[in-house]
Amino acid sequence: MKSCPACMRVFPDDAGFCPADGSALQFASLVPIPAGDDPRLGMKLCDRYEIRRVVADGGMGRVYEGIDKQTQTRVAVKVLHDDVAKDEVSLERFKREYEISSTLPHDHIVKVLDFQRDPTQGVWLLAMEFLDGEELRFVLKREKTIPPERIIRMLAHVAIGLDEAHARQVVHRDLKPDNLFLCGTREGDVVKILDFGSVKDKNKDAKKLTVLGTTIGSPYYMAPEQAQGLETLDARADVFALAAITYECLTGTVPFTGNNGPSILLSILTKDPDPPSTKSAGAKYPIPAAMDDVMELALAKNPNIRTKSVGELATAVGRAYGLEGDHRAWARTPQAELKRLVAEGLARAPARAPRPAPALEASADPFAAPMTGPSGTNRMTNPAPVQHAPAHPYMQGQQSMQHQQGRHDDVQPAGIPGLDVGGRPPWLIPLAVGLAALVVGGGLVVLLTR
Repeated sequence: MKSCPACMRVFPDDAGFCPADGSALQFASLVPIPAGDDPRLGMKLCDRYEIRRVVADGGMGRVYEGIDKQTQTRVAVKVLHDDVAKDEVSLERFKREYEISSTLPHDHIVKVLDFQRDPTQGVWLLAMEFLDGEELRFVLKREKTIPPERIIRMLAHVAIGLDEAHARQVVHRDLKPDNLFLCGTREGDVVKILDFGSVKDKNKDAKKLTVLGTTIGSPYYMAPEQAQGLETLDARADVFALAAITYECLTGTVPFTGNNGPSILLSILTKDPDPPSTKSAGAKYPIPAAMDDVMELALAKNPNIRTKSVGELATAVGRAYGLEGDHRAWARTPQAELKRLVAEGLARAPARAPRPAPALEASADPFAAPMTGPSGTNRMTNPAPVQHAPAHPYMQGQQSMQHQQGRHDDVQPAGIPGLDVGGRPPWLIPLAVGLAALVVGGGLVVLLTR
């Protein structure tokens, strides 16, 4: 392995210069690690991981770049903060992240290599593959919105990785831009899903780490059933979260907002986001009107009506831009080619007026008349019927949400006890009242953040 004498980054043996500062690289063993405020710099933890530099600090631990001296590879080493390591539940979550991630070897899920305690320093560490790139959160903070070809490829990679996890009865439960890592390549981003420490393992022998009714996740991207801590939560919660992330990538804003955790959750339970195409005026990138149906279905408050899988969502987003095929093909398509295909797809799509934004914002009053339709779907439109131009190619072969709504009127959802498809779920009023009280009183909902 080689190292940059200026920034201490680590590179393969065949690298010549540091891309960050242009310094000539030297073999890592010949580059002294400068003394700093962190006494771990230069240490070899667990007699294996040589710590080279600090990468990031988080609420749960500090992340370093290091060298695995056994395999001579770059690794990211997260050393848990002392208070975290003393908490049995937090420690168990890191152990679970290692155990579950090690059973999900996948190109689009970060590889977690090791979890153990250094007997000399008395610290716990989690060793992972080292990734070059940045989290989606930093991209959104810098650019606000993302071009469609990048969104399509990103969703394709995330869907392939998550569908594998869901097939093994593992629900991520904390999808957010911070947990999607974009590794830049010549063909475009290669996406890795991070942080499986908050997962819900639905296998019958899995150990339970949360109390019934506990709210776990990040509020802006949390599904309604997750907000109330239902034990019946399943992969459809990840669909909702990925749809919320997609909405933010398209429009530059999250679909549900609030001043604090409780008010955000209240918004998720009682309000409907504006159709994304209504935000296309002056937007940097086009948002086709067909995307309104895609987002409405994926953000449905009733999980039984919601888009069934993340793969289905990824395919629907691409087809809203006029692409042919499905997300698995687009995952292998270079971004430059996807850009060309999107331009062609938008050019041949029939004209269709964007849906109007709701005339009145849904009330935060939990006793107000429901804004949902009779099927329990969230409605991004006024209750009055809206006449549409001929459907976009994506909608051919399947019904739009406006026509699909009537199909579910006589269906009692399975797996969500007491959910009334004829109107507001019975748990919504007391839950919304409780959240409203927290909002007014300045209370907090306990959310897991890392």
